[in-house]
Amino acid sequence: MIANWTEWKHYPRASRGETIEAPIGPGIFEVRHAMTGALFAFAAADNLAQALAKISAPPKSFISWFGRRDSAMLPELEYRTFATTTRANARIAAARMIDRRETYLRGAA
Repeated sequence: MIANWTEWKHYPRASRGETIEAPIGPGIFEVRHAMTGALFAFAAADNLAQALAKISAPPKSFISWFGRRDSAMLPELEYRTFATTTRANARIAAARMIDRRETYLRGAA
C-alpha cells in the first residue's frame, strides 16, 4: 500500500477543546498558514500526533519566554500528515520532498 498525504485539516486550539487527528506513529507533517498557504512547519517525527501538539508560535513578548504561552498568538493554521513505517523512512521521504521543492523553485525563478 502506498501512503499518501492526508487532506488539509484545521489546526486545533486547545482553548476551544479541539484535538489533533494524527497517527501516533512515525511520519512527516506539514503545517501552513490557512489564509496564504505559506509554510509554517515541516518535519519528520517519531510520533506525528505528539510533534503536531508541540507546535507553537515563537514568543513575542518577554513574559512568554518564562513559560506563559498565549494560544491566541498562533495564526490560523492547517496541517496534513504523511505516515511512514519507520523514522528512517520518514527522514528519507522528507529529504526527497525538500529536494523536489528546491528543484522546482530553482526552475520557477
